[in-house]
Amino acid sequence: MRKKDHAKYNRIIDAATKIFAKKGFYKAKVAEIAKEARVADGTIYLYFENKEDILISLFENQMKLVLDNMKSEISKEKDSVKKIKRFAFIHLEFIEQNKNMAEIIQVELRQSNRFMKEYKNEKFMEYLGLIEEIIREGQEKGIFKKDIIPAIAKRAFFGALDEMSRVWVLSSSKKYDIKTAAEQISGYFLNGLNNHNQ
Repeated sequence: MRKKDHAKYNRIIDAATKIFAKKGFYKAKVAEIAKEARVADGTIYLYFENKEDILISLFENQMKLVLDNMKSEISKEKDSVKKIKRFAFIHLEFIEQNKNMAEIIQVELRQSNRFMKEYKNEKFMEYLGLIEEIIREGQEKGIFKKDIIPAIAKRAFFGALDEMSRVWVLSSSKKYDIKTAAEQISGYFLNGLNNHNQ
């Protein structure tokens, strides 16, 4: 950020979230974001290099909030099994409560060449790392199987949550509520993770 008017920066980010979700990243114009944020077109460039920079900044801001919230939520649980279940629920709850942001993450970001090829997605890797930490913790306590590879399991678990999120974003109606979807997805993985000899 080149200037330190944080309120104006946040207004631009909020405006971009609405415009990107409504029109799509490629059809959205910087002038439309400026109008929604109630700033002059040129003001946008005091904070961002271009439209793609807005998209990535938007994602980074949101990912930090999501990451901090998830850390706080899973810290409330001591049991590894309950942590997996809570992770699934909190992830899907975010998608339901933040439809515009979810649509941008699920659809628009993945069409950005810069994001997919050049961007070092550190916050997202840290987010996946939370799942890996839970699995390792469960293995250390003898709750989860020792032969499970946490680096593979974390992506499989996130992949299932991500696909459910994608379906919700692209569908006009949901067949299942958050609690049901979270319990089903975490249940499948816990059945594979759990050390039944314990």
